[in-house]
Amino acid sequence: MPQLTALLSVSDKTGIVDFARALHAQGIKLLSTGGTAKLLAESGLPVTEVSEITGFPEMLDGRVKTLHPRVHGGLLARRDVPAHMAALKEHGIGTIDLLIINLYPFAQATAKADCTLEDAIENIDIGGPAMLRAAAKNWPDVGVVIDPADYPQVLAELSAGGLKRSTKFMLAKKVFAHTAAYDGMITNYLTALEPGSEDQTEAVPARAEYPQVFNLQLHKVQGMRYGENPHQSAAFYREAQPAEGTLSQWRQIQGKELSFNNIADADAAWECVKSFDQPACVIVKHANPCGVAIGATPLEAYQKALKTDTTSAFGGIMAFNRPIDADVVEAINANKQFVEVAIAPAILPGARTAYAAKQNVRLLEVPISKLSNALDFKRVGGGMLLQSADTVDIVGEVKVVTRLQPTEQQMKDMLFAWTVARFVKSNAIVFCKDGMTMGVGAGQMSRLDSARIASIKAGHAGLTLQGTAVASDAFFPFRDGLDVVVDAGASCVIHPGGSMRDDEVIAAADERGIAMVLTGTRHFRH
Repeated sequence: MPQLTALLSVSDKTGIVDFARALHAQGIKLLSTGGTAKLLAESGLPVTEVSEITGFPEMLDGRVKTLHPRVHGGLLARRDVPAHMAALKEHGIGTIDLLIINLYPFAQATAKADCTLEDAIENIDIGGPAMLRAAAKNWPDVGVVIDPADYPQVLAELSAGGLKRSTKFMLAKKVFAHTAAYDGMITNYLTALEPGSEDQTEAVPARAEYPQVFNLQLHKVQGMRYGENPHQSAAFYREAQPAEGTLSQWRQIQGKELSFNNIADADAAWECVKSFDQPACVIVKHANPCGVAIGATPLEAYQKALKTDTTSAFGGIMAFNRPIDADVVEAINANKQFVEVAIAPAILPGARTAYAAKQNVRLLEVPISKLSNALDFKRVGGGMLLQSADTVDIVGEVKVVTRLQPTEQQMKDMLFAWTVARFVKSNAIVFCKDGMTMGVGAGQMSRLDSARIASIKAGHAGLTLQGTAVASDAFFPFRDGLDVVVDAGASCVIHPGGSMRDDEVIAAADERGIAMVLTGTRHFRH
């Protein structure tokens, strides 16, 4: 069997010396470039510089080193085509059987606050993508590795007789996904630069918040039996680098495969519950919180959240921002409450045991973090809407506009209600008291109807709204909405303000003897 040749040229040198040493131990010839070649040589490995086989030194500050027929011929020649092999022989070109490359760190460079256009341009890799694409195109004959995580599998298969055809095809697919993402990052960066940046290459260029061309790469996590409805197909995809603590980083402990609606509702519950500092429980049904509460413990938070709407909570999604133990699960079971999904930073052993008899319940662990996705996406016909995430914190910026000043407890209840309202579909009206929701009105065309529904649901749950705090996700356009919530029992109201009739609504609040606070921030959720 002829000797195999490997070409190594990496910016991420994680594990590369050990990997090269293992290749050498299997009798594989090592070719390399620049810093990688120097590192391997200093580690005592016999390595041949690419410049020795091309007959040209690296030039133009390293811009040109592998763009040569002796490199690309060795990568692209099909071993099963006699004419290809004859051409290599005629021109004295050897085959390259393994290519180990990762690209210049463009993303890391442009993430730096002081990155100039010159720095960005010099971190655009040219030879690397060209070699990667060449090797991946010729995947039946060349194994191409871009990810250090693949080193162990490659070494194991080589030692067992050679890379499997399926492995080489898998590696090739990873390459084309990687080069596509790489070019996408470059495009996102360059098309975000403001006009005139090209004339100030040594300055830090101004970047628009949204580029002219936006590229996003998503990786398939799982297919689904169906989508929102049984006649729709669906799959779930994850960002290559999701924000820390977002739902996509779940680890499923038990239960059936998550459905389309499970994931959508679980995200709504998780984003809401992690916005609280105290132990909290959020119960979501059909994308809306139907019960939210804080307490001294997760158990207390659950017991309070459930009281808001026991009917809607059945078959819902339940999220906690603290680890849950057996006491929580036993309380859920004692209430004979069917739960589709339970989410927490940790499902403790006692909770797992208590749920073991209910294998249909999906248990998810998600690392807790207040971070959210940097961008929200909404698909429309033939296009996409992008916006920054709704993460504005108004604590400390509220303005009391009535003669009556809220008590300390009323202010706490209003801020709690305001946090919940951010996660309720518009128009949203939320009644709260003592750290729990008392009535939630969601998704109505009229704010009046949302207020009436919240009051009706509270009545069905046997809850009194007397002395509650009310949050409205947007301003009251007329005083009639305010009158409805005060008639229901509200003693204080928080809303953004900004209506041309604010003075009329504030006067109504004074007339009704309640406290009113304006936030200056609207929280529509469509």
